[in-house]
Amino acid sequence: MEVNVKEYKHCVLVTIQGRVDSATAPKLNEVFEDLLNRGRFKIVVDMSNVEYMSSAGFRVLLSAQRACRRYHRGEVVLALVPPRVLEALELAGFTKIFRRFDNLLDAIGYF
Repeated sequence: MEVNVKEYKHCVLVTIQGRVDSATAPKLNEVFEDLLNRGRFKIVVDMSNVEYMSSAGFRVLLSAQRACRRYHRGEVVLALVPPRVLEALELAGFTKIFRRFDNLLDAIGYF
């Protein structure tokens, strides 16, 4: 798994590539914790190149979402979610928790 972070004026773009499983989820969690510790609570996650995401990856996203929404500071939005990952999100009941966008421009413009 590879994670890239690009900071904009109003939000942060986190691009994930590869597989997010129990072995790689802690690395993703470190990225989110770093952003939250620096006061960045408006986060766009580009998932266009995610091949697979396990429940450990979903827990990391959920934890980041809770931290961002606390005190109405921001939120995590998902962009370009692949069909297989979207199916898993639906099965886990997370589609109601995360706002999704079909392109990056709309997701970044949301903030």
